[in-house]
Amino acid sequence: MSRYIRSKRFGGTFFFTVTLKDRGSCVLVEHIDLLRECVRKVKSKRPFEIVAWVVLPDHMHVIWRLPEGDNDFSRRWQLIKILFTKILKEKTRYKSSVWQERFWEHEIRSDDDLKNHIHYCYLNPVKHGYVSSTRDWPYSSFHRDVKLGLFDIGWNGLLHTE
Repeated sequence: MSRYIRSKRFGGTFFFTVTLKDRGSCVLVEHIDLLRECVRKVKSKRPFEIVAWVVLPDHMHVIWRLPEGDNDFSRRWQLIKILFTKILKEKTRYKSSVWQERFWEHEIRSDDDLKNHIHYCYLNPVKHGYVSSTRDWPYSSFHRDVKLGLFDIGWNGLLHTE
């Protein structure tokens, strides 16, 4: 049996991959507004900073920065998953389990590590063949970062500030 060891760091920055049970499903993009609302609700009660987020049809890559003194990202994910599943089942005919039980987590340990994981998030829709350019994928915090001047809309894999 696998033994999962989660980071115990307080106030850290973490990269996550969260996946649907049905890897052929498009539930996340079909119900993107529901996902966004669930994240907002959980975030309002258990704050965290969204550093980067990309939602694909059947999985998400996310980078969060937790508040100082807080390391409970597992509970946040649990609440998001529970709320999304509950409302999805109420609004649709979806009856089966939605999420894989676990998620993958990586503690960000340096500026380069952070940059590489942000790039991974933003390039993932291209990698999977959904779009030919990052700018064409609508379910990504990339567009927020363009508005903030952190990336150029024609970004090719390098940070605008480099």
